[in-house]
Amino acid sequence: MPPLLPFAESFDLDHCFATLSEHWSPKVVAQVNDQYVKVAKVLGQLVWHDHETQDELFYVVKGHLRIEYEGGRAVELSAGSMHVVPRGVLHNPVAEEECWIVLIEPADTLHTGTAYSPLTKTVEQQLG
Repeated sequence: MPPLLPFAESFDLDHCFATLSEHWSPKVVAQVNDQYVKVAKVLGQLVWHDHETQDELFYVVKGHLRIEYEGGRAVELSAGSMHVVPRGVLHNPVAEEECWIVLIEPADTLHTGTAYSPLTKTVEQQLG
């Protein structure tokens, strides 16, 4: 697991989102115990992937996010909605228009699990 890092006790989400220039490039803004709180702007689709041993929480701040699941099921999330993707479940986040999200997941969670895409970011890149 990555080491505990010093983060501000308080932060402004609007400011955090204002610093983001790339889609699908989450940035860690806080740590709560062994969980990272990340912000990201998303547009289009990421990649089908799972996180074998980690659940991940999505909170939509602005816009609309669809999380597609294997078998054709999809969860539609509008601003203010939260959803937990269970560990080991294949999923693909999709945003038809730019969407702002907060993610809460264990600090050792790999961005796209064992799947690779040109959008995949390392934990180090997410901390940068």
